[in-house]
Amino acid sequence: MNDPISDMLARIRNANRALLPAIELPHSKMKESIAGILKREGYITDFAVEGKVPRIMKLKLKYQGKKSVIEGLRRLSTPGLRRYVGSTEIPRVRGGLGVAVLSTSEGLMTGTQARKKNLGGELICYVW
Repeated sequence: MNDPISDMLARIRNANRALLPAIELPHSKMKESIAGILKREGYITDFAVEGKVPRIMKLKLKYQGKKSVIEGLRRLSTPGLRRYVGSTEIPRVRGGLGVAVLSTSEGLMTGTQARKKNLGGELICYVW
């Protein structure tokens, strides 16, 4: 697997279309941070890390009736083309209705948090 973050986003997207209650995926610290941001912003219900060495991360997805809370996911910075932005260039997703996930020098955070702390970094993905 060349890009584990895009694999995670694809699994979430596919599970939302199939209305699955939960998904399992391989664990990494970056994926765990992204899951924490998704939980804090209200896009997923919960996540848990289980097992020893190959650790597995379980995400519980969130729905409103028969519609997923997550309308879309988009990977921006790929292994072949990294996208970096300064603190003044952080984009607003869907006019403020979505979240931009950034990797900064202080860890992964949303675009609004990075703007408040005056930090730039690598644009990981958009969630709306």
